Parts: sequence; structure tokens; C-alpha cells
Amino acid sequence: MSSLHVVTGAFGYTGKYITRELLARGGRVRTLTRPHPDRPNPFGEEIEVAPLDFANFDELVRNLTGATTLYNTYWVRFPVGQATFDSAVENTKTLIRAAKQAGVRRVVQISVSNPSLDSPYAYFRGKARLEKVLAESGLSYAIIRPTVIFGPEDILINNIAWLLRRFPVFAIPGSGAYRIQPVSAEDNATLAVDAGEREDNLVLDAAGPEIHTYEELVRLIARAVGSHARIVHLPPGLVWALAWFLGKIVNDVLLTREELGALVDDLLVSHQPPTGKSRFSDWLQRNASAVGAQYASELGRHFR
Repeated sequence: MSSLHVVTGAFGYTGKYITRELLARGGRVRTLTRPHPDRPNPFGEEIEVAPLDFANFDELVRNLTGATTLYNTYWVRFPVGQATFDSAVENTKTLIRAAKQAGVRRVVQISVSNPSLDSPYAYFRGKARLEKVLAESGLSYAIIRPTVIFGPEDILINNIAWLLRRFPVFAIPGSGAYRIQPVSAEDNATLAVDAGEREDNLVLDAAGPEIHTYEELVRLIARAVGSHARIVHLPPGLVWALAWFLGKIVNDVLLTREELGALVDDLLVSHQPPTGKSRFSDWLQRNASAVGAQYASELGRHFR
């Protein structure tokens, strides 16, 4: 696999694992990345680095020229300033147009589980809009729909563990009976690169072999990290208000209304057979000493 592949955000979370997988298979990688002065480059001179500047279409085309496959991980978790879901959709549409003009053979788009054009959640609507744009672009494509990705760099699961380690009470929204099906970052990357090597257009969920209710997941994490927090059930709106308040204390966004709604609405589980092999419970036991040991800041990682 000596072909050139372009990965958006190779120094970020999912992009880093996709880049590792491509390099392990002998591929050449160029990343398109936005400037983050404090974000380290774990690959050194193994990969080429170019700017991800959506305002400069010609530059995007030049940086995509010669690539056989584009792996797009670019998105926003929540709106911050001018970085909104609508702007992320428009930016990605620009990237797809540039890929087509540059002669890229195939696009692998990292989406989300259960996207829908009529979803009540802008995050899921935006992902569905992009899937439609890509499917109608005329490019060969693969769409990977991860549920919740776990790994050492994870934010959401890490911060559940952080809260369980540091507070005497942990609040579960509602019944806690809604489900979650975590997939490892490595499995997600393997699925993405496998899909990039294919010729057929496909849509594939990335979901691990274990399905937990949210309460089961929280109690699993609590046992692994040795938490003695009392686990209580509260109305979802109150849980969000508490998360908002804690977010002000840590100068971050712990949880958005959309994330809470998607969780309670059972959108973080696949309706296909599992595609990932790694069990979250096994990974958690191996990494129990590190998970939640420090708070992971979304704003600090992407916007500061």
C-alpha cells in the first residue's frame, strides 16, 4: 500500500488511529490539519503535514492531488463561536468538492451511529446531511458510523471515570436502562482503512461486541477505578443542569443537551451485528489506573 492517503486531523483522536493503521500497512500519509500549537505530532517525519483551510479551495485541491483515498474525521462536538454544526457541514461539502476536483478515488467519512435528516439533534442531522452529500457526489465512498469510541484519548468515558473518582455522588439521567455499545479506537480505524481499500459504496456501523445499559456501564467503570460514589437517578434535565454547573467550574463543556438526549434515546447502539472485536470491559480492566486519573478538556484540546 504505497499509495498516498490524506487524513484530516491525524494529530487528533480518530485520525491518529487511522493514520497509524495506514502506516502499518505501508501507506503514505498526508494530513490536513488546523493549527494547534500545543498538540504534539506523534508521527514526526513519517507523514506529510499540510493546512486544513476551508477558505482556500485551490490549496485544498493541491493538497489532495495525488491521493487515492481521503479519510475525513473533521467535525465539531458542539458549537463554539463560529464553529457550528452548519459551518462544519459547509466546510465538509467544500472538502468533498475539492477531493473530487483533485481526482481522489475514494472518500471514507467518519459519521455517527443512527444519523437522521429529521433527527431532533443538530449533530445527528448534520452527519446525515453529509452522508447524503457524499452519496450524491459521484465519488466512491464508505461511511463509517461509530457508536462511542473508547481509547486512552477518549473524553466522554474518561470524564465519567473522573467524576466517579472525585465526587461522592454520581447522577444517572432517568432510568439508566438505555444502551451504549462502545467501539475501540483501533477497531474503528481498522474498519475505516479496510473500507478505504474496497471499491463498493458502503455504510457500516462501527460498534463493539458488548452492549451495556448506561447504568451497567457506570457501575462497571466505578468498580474498575475503585469509586465509592453513591450512584443515584435524577431527571435528565437536572443532570444536564449539574453538568453545566460543573462545566463552569472546570472551564469546559462536560455534556451537551444533544449528547444527553441521544444517550437517553438509545442512539449510541448499533442495529447491525458487531463489527469491532475489542471488549470495552477488558480494555477498562487493563487501563483502570489511567482512566479518569485526569480531567480531559474538550475546549482545551480543540479551541485553546
